[in-house]
Amino acid sequence: MKFWQIPLFLQQVYLICGQGQQKHSLASKLLLGLTVLFFYLPIIYIVVFSFNDSRSLTHFSGFSLQWYEKMFSDRTMMEAVGYTIFVAVVATIVSTIVGTLAAIGLSRSRKLLRNVVEQVNNLPVMNPEIVTAIGLLMFFSSLGVNKGLTTMLLAHIMFCTPYVILSVTPKLRSLDPNLADAALDLGATPLQALTKVIVPQIMPGIVSGALIAFTMSFDDFVISYFVTGNGVNNISILVYTMSKRVNPSINALSTLVIALITVVLIIVNVVPIIKEKRRTKA
Repeated sequence: MKFWQIPLFLQQVYLICGQGQQKHSLASKLLLGLTVLFFYLPIIYIVVFSFNDSRSLTHFSGFSLQWYEKMFSDRTMMEAVGYTIFVAVVATIVSTIVGTLAAIGLSRSRKLLRNVVEQVNNLPVMNPEIVTAIGLLMFFSSLGVNKGLTTMLLAHIMFCTPYVILSVTPKLRSLDPNLADAALDLGATPLQALTKVIVPQIMPGIVSGALIAFTMSFDDFVISYFVTGNGVNNISILVYTMSKRVNPSINALSTLVIALITVVLIIVNVVPIIKEKRRTKA
């Protein structure tokens, strides 16, 4: 389970616990508390020990920022951070555009074709990442493409696009199917109907898909590990290689990942609430 999926899982646990009788409320709350503790205690542990004054990973001897200083002065770590952000941003932009256009095209297609393509689109989401990673590795090898930044970027675009389609499709289904036709009848060009009528209506789905794509790309390890090469590492791969030896800088690097993903999660949950309040006031 990825870090950003934990709140969703806890929400389901809370709903299940809330379905019990009143006499079971204490047990339900205890179960929810243990679940929260199980998921978040390791994360809290990493964050706390990233400020440890010593190299010990078990004994906190005092507050210090030395591991963050070493992290920012380490060229390998900063290159990994740079590659991670670059790939995540580019993959998010490309997959959001491609996924949105694909979802809009599917919404205008025949029902049989739409159902078939939607089922095919679900395969990368349901497949274990290791299966997708091996498939991409064999695909790039058959084309004779050298593994590196290009293969990593293409792989991230490929596995992020289905998530964008899944996020945009429900918004398209809720739209009036005659909305685009009405805009065309009023003199709008197809491009104007797309950019000024359809896209604004499905913007919440597009934003949600883009943020999911970013978090999926940012913290991906399995697929990146199989398709990268030539010294190109992202944060997840670097953390994996560092975990084999005692290096407290791994806590600082992991905390950086947690902080960035937390910011994204806050944006996902807070921005729609703010927009809804503004819309209500207007």
